[in-house]
Amino acid sequence: MHCPFCNTVDTKVIDSRLVADGNQVRRRRECITCSERFTTYETAELVMPRIIKQNGNREPFDEEKLHSGLTKALEKRPVSLEKVDEAISRIKANLRATGEREIQSRVVGEQVMKELRDLDEVAFVRFASVYRSFKDLDEFRKEIDKLSRDSSSTDS
Repeated sequence: MHCPFCNTVDTKVIDSRLVADGNQVRRRRECITCSERFTTYETAELVMPRIIKQNGNREPFDEEKLHSGLTKALEKRPVSLEKVDEAISRIKANLRATGEREIQSRVVGEQVMKELRDLDEVAFVRFASVYRSFKDLDEFRKEIDKLSRDSSSTDS
């Protein structure tokens, strides 16, 4: 680690501790040459798989796109931003856990639908209607009926 004061390469770690719920390490360092102290933060670089679109194009995973899709589906619904962030974290963790370098966009869409189903049923139907390209009211009814059956079977 270069010293930000004198640009020397020789620094030593004085103190290390976990921060940010254990996802980050805070290190206090001291420069061997000028004796100045400074703090660094270390986080694991977790690589997300590339997304293979339906047309075959490949693109980097875009968390902002994921957030935007969830936010649109949840517009004017009683779901907190914290719950949305937790859902995004679960989706990202599930995608990383596959160990794949590339993943079909359909897999991401199914993950989003699973999270929305747990967060808010109205948002789930909104998203599903666009994602599955519902053509008419009957397709909406079928999805709502399926959702009703599923939720009544989990209530029993």
